[in-house]
Amino acid sequence: MATLPNPVDYAVPGFILLVLAEMLVACAADRRRYCPQDTLTSLALGFGSTIAGALSFGLVFATASWVWGYRLMDVPWTWWAFVLCFVLDDLAYYVFHRSAHRVRWFWASHVIHHSSQHYNLSTALRQTWTGFFSLAFIYRLPLFLLGFPPAMVFFCAGLNLIYQFWIHTEVVGRCPRWIEAVMNTPSHHRVHHAVNPRYLDRNYAGVFIVWDRLFGTFEAEREDDRPRYGIVKQLGSFNVLWAAVHEWVGIARDMWSAPWNAKLGYLIREPGWSHDGSRDTSQTIRARWQNQAAAEPSKEQQVGADHVQAA
Repeated sequence: MATLPNPVDYAVPGFILLVLAEMLVACAADRRRYCPQDTLTSLALGFGSTIAGALSFGLVFATASWVWGYRLMDVPWTWWAFVLCFVLDDLAYYVFHRSAHRVRWFWASHVIHHSSQHYNLSTALRQTWTGFFSLAFIYRLPLFLLGFPPAMVFFCAGLNLIYQFWIHTEVVGRCPRWIEAVMNTPSHHRVHHAVNPRYLDRNYAGVFIVWDRLFGTFEAEREDDRPRYGIVKQLGSFNVLWAAVHEWVGIARDMWSAPWNAKLGYLIREPGWSHDGSRDTSQTIRARWQNQAAAEPSKEQQVGADHVQAA
């Protein structure tokens, strides 16, 4: 079976240099963009994720190879196969990423990446330690079943991850319109990391924002609603271990105290779901915001009303 190098290994030095460069540029404009404790937490989580990934990769690759043994066809090692693999892998990432925000079991791993209240390149390195435990790799299994060689898929997945690094920044504003229409950009991904009700559970794309446009999960960044980052219930700690496992602890606590007929819901329902409706989910937060917005007159309407009253 053919093998390919992991492109992320070659990109790591570039990641570090770009983080340092962004620190200089961003801090010159606004020192609040980087918090030393937050950045160190992100780097520590990234380092731990690398170790966890290295320890589990053998089992993941073995599983992929086993599924590939039942492939429906043989996809050749050609340039067009790499292009097709990259596109389909990005679609698989969209499906995974959307599930990671809609199913608490997957969210327990993914929440680590969203737990910073800052948005900079170091945030891109804030990655999960428990991805293998949560079985996140299952979303790529259809690619192996179709016939794409595991080495090709993992190589494309590495390129996908490299692309996603640069979009974690506030230094870059808007890209040219044609790029914003097709590709995931810093503007689109700032929306994804925001906790503003308007932006919750939007823009799941990895590389191609067309998936969000196609499946109805796209939201454009607005100047009148600047993104605020983190998670709905902020972590409130720079403890690396707590950041890595806090949602798993929350699941365990909820399942322990829930009635028997509700225990499974705390695993498979959306984050924030509760059997008694006492908590907020992204849908309830968005619905409440929409109702409030509908009940309040717009600025234009208010200005018009004031003008009429003054006349």
